[in-house]
Amino acid sequence: MNPVIDTILKRRSVRAYEEKSIETEIREELLLATLRAPTAGNLMLYSIVEVTDQRIKDKLVNTCDNQPFIARAPLVWLFLADYQRWIDYFIACGVDQLCEQKKTTLRKPQEGDLFLACCDALIAAQTAVIAAESLGLGSCYIGDIMENYEVHRELFNLPKYVFPICLLCFGYPTLQQKEREQTRRFQEKFIRFENQYRQLTREDFEEMFRETHAQTFHGREEIMGARNVGQLIYARKFNAKFSKEMNRSVRAILKAWAKK
Repeated sequence: MNPVIDTILKRRSVRAYEEKSIETEIREELLLATLRAPTAGNLMLYSIVEVTDQRIKDKLVNTCDNQPFIARAPLVWLFLADYQRWIDYFIACGVDQLCEQKKTTLRKPQEGDLFLACCDALIAAQTAVIAAESLGLGSCYIGDIMENYEVHRELFNLPKYVFPICLLCFGYPTLQQKEREQTRRFQEKFIRFENQYRQLTREDFEEMFRETHAQTFHGREEIMGARNVGQLIYARKFNAKFSKEMNRSVRAILKAWAKK
């Protein structure tokens, strides 16, 4: 099999790491690969903060929905959607003066710019994930970094046009993690469509979640008051406290970003 495809197909999230530091040459190779990620217009609309301060890692355990393995990860990278660098460069180049001469207003980053920067940052993060896997490292995404914006803004000294889109933990996986069964993915027919989007029917959903329902409920009538996978996911994830905080936090970020 193609070794790249093999690496992608074998990858799984790793939340337990050997008590082993990551060699300098491996870190450098990982960063080199990450910086070659595709990027919009070669603008590289992202920055990476390597978190080495144990006190910060310990704090992230709590601010990222109580995930203790963050504190134990040998390598933690924060990926930031970053338009601040370009705005600062525009000012340094006198773009504001050019706008005055042309009797126009200096345009500030808007919602579309934020989305583009988020794409850049996430593409770089996923490039890092695949590179890490090929180097024998495990990784895990922490989307909860989007919660508690005010705390994380202060913790990492984030200016206006910088958005913490994801945190990544890296380390050498334990034997148990290496042997752990991969999580299932939805069948292709429910994900890939031709030419136009297709909304799924009740029958599609029944087929889509039949095996998941059986494995989750094990013949039980209900869990947490839920009688099927949809009700359970709604209660545990979509309508959970952490999800509500994430949405509150992202609204605060968007408000700050778009403020004149």
